[in-house]
Amino acid sequence: MTDSIIVACAECSAPNRIPNEKLAQQPRCGRCQQSVLSSKPIALNQLNFEAQVERSQLPAIIDFWAPWCGPCLQFAPTFEKAGATLIPRIRLLKLDTQAFPTLAQSFGIRSIPTLVAVHEGRELGRLSGALPLNDFLHWAEQWA
Repeated sequence: MTDSIIVACAECSAPNRIPNEKLAQQPRCGRCQQSVLSSKPIALNQLNFEAQVERSQLPAIIDFWAPWCGPCLQFAPTFEKAGATLIPRIRLLKLDTQAFPTLAQSFGIRSIPTLVAVHEGRELGRLSGALPLNDFLHWAEQWA
């Protein structure tokens, strides 16, 4: 394992090289000076997708959801609460499949909510459906 990793800033998506031992110390972005890591899920879009999903070396879990989906809305607070436990080992990302259908299609999303674990753009695993917090954390921890 290397001594540092590249992590995209939660605010501006700029790449930041962070020593592994500093990940838990709330590092600041070299460009915007905001916290690189956020316990809140980061909303993905066409502009930040590549930086957050493909170039960032921190494992991430993407919640593919839509605003009209009842189970998606029910799971959203659980996903947000999980950030307090998973950061800085795993980043949480959200993709609105209605707003960005092409990005969802690139992952072959057929049902929502779907959770996809990724590392440097490569899919590690996926799970469909909403989960209770402890079940979600148990599933997510395997990607840390």
